[in-house]
Amino acid sequence: MATTSAPTTLVETTSHKHRSMWMDVWFQYRKHKGALIGMSILLFFVLAVLLGPYIWTVDSQYVDPLVANQAPTIAHPLGTDNLGRDLLASMLEGGRISLAVGFTAMLISLTIGVMIGLIAGYFPRMDGPLMRLTDMFFALPILPLLLVILMLFREPLRTAFGPETGIFLLMVIVIGITSWMQTARVVRGEVLSVKQQEFVTAAISIGTRQHRIIGRHIFPNVLSPVMVAAALGVASAILTESALSFLGLGFPPDFPTWGRLLFDGKDFLQLTPTRVIWPGLAISLTVLSVNFIGDGLRDALDPRLRGR
Repeated sequence: MATTSAPTTLVETTSHKHRSMWMDVWFQYRKHKGALIGMSILLFFVLAVLLGPYIWTVDSQYVDPLVANQAPTIAHPLGTDNLGRDLLASMLEGGRISLAVGFTAMLISLTIGVMIGLIAGYFPRMDGPLMRLTDMFFALPILPLLLVILMLFREPLRTAFGPETGIFLLMVIVIGITSWMQTARVVRGEVLSVKQQEFVTAAISIGTRQHRIIGRHIFPNVLSPVMVAAALGVASAILTESALSFLGLGFPPDFPTWGRLLFDGKDFLQLTPTRVIWPGLAISLTVLSVNFIGDGLRDALDPRLRGR
């Protein structure tokens, strides 16, 4: 009995010790209670906007003046607007657009930031020009720049792609190309540190091509700040889209987003305050949850904390 139990215990102990890196990241991530709550809230909103319209089948554009400016009822759980349109249906449809803008703009800004950071950090000749370009974008007043770009290209894109697709493309491109600078700086700093490591020096000494070194040795080791920047970029993009829509420069009135619902409801704040409470709460909870997820990823991907 003793001879059979000892090897079993040894195997169990060894398998417990030899966990994968991503399993260690998940164990560390679970210790961050705020990150778990944030992930649950974000997952709830994503499932709500994706599956909600199939459950709550009320048309968000259906006008019923008889129930205009109505408080929450059983027929309209979040109330109605000044035209009698159901706010729950508008929230679900607008959430799809707001989250789509956030994730798409984040992918654009992350791609630009990572590419510039990798090139600037690995190639010394490109470091100066690319960092001066980054400093120039940092110095630009982002909100006035966004307003000018929207005013210049809004109508041409609406004519070329339609009012909905054109504005969506304009919003995500404009937000993406004006929010990559912080990611580029963080990635550049990580690349400068990683390329001094012995495994990179060994790869260079055996004649490995530069693009292979960047793809197989540099980029995987700077993935931690990239993932954190991705999480925080979603929150920044959602806030920017909401601000532009609140100023009336975002999507058209019949294309509701959470920011547009805030803009449309501000004139009826004293009559039906719930019109601004629900979209404002959705924006706040989404941004807060994404920030908590970013904090949890930063702690989980830190090897010093994973070793504790």
